[in-house]
Amino acid sequence: MSRKIFVNLPVADLEKSMAFYTALGFTNNPHFTDQTAACMVLSEAIHVMLLTHAKWRVFTDRPIPAPDSSEVMLAISCENRAAVDAMNEAATANGGIGDINAPQDHGFMYSRALADPDGHVWEPFWMDLAAIPQDAQ
Repeated sequence: MSRKIFVNLPVADLEKSMAFYTALGFTNNPHFTDQTAACMVLSEAIHVMLLTHAKWRVFTDRPIPAPDSSEVMLAISCENRAAVDAMNEAATANGGIGDINAPQDHGFMYSRALADPDGHVWEPFWMDLAAIPQDAQ
């Protein structure tokens, strides 16, 4: 059995968040979507569950982090450097914030961090495993 990850995120505006993730290349799975939650799919193994604050509170009493806090940085691989840039630009154009940290360029690895409309941090990155310096292994 292959394993999957379902990242659950609290969101203030479900429709806005769905539009944001669609702009980044996710698709909606209507079987797990209603007025309180939406399942956004990036690949067969990666799903993001967007949960309204009311729905989030069904699962936990822990406080919802403020949009300017850092709860976690979700790194997501991209096919190439251009795809990293495209995801960052799509985020900026669709209600998110691009380059919340300085871009990282190590030659064999390139990344840029972005935040969605609720401040959840994603780090699209590209890495050429064959080009990793020997002293880094």
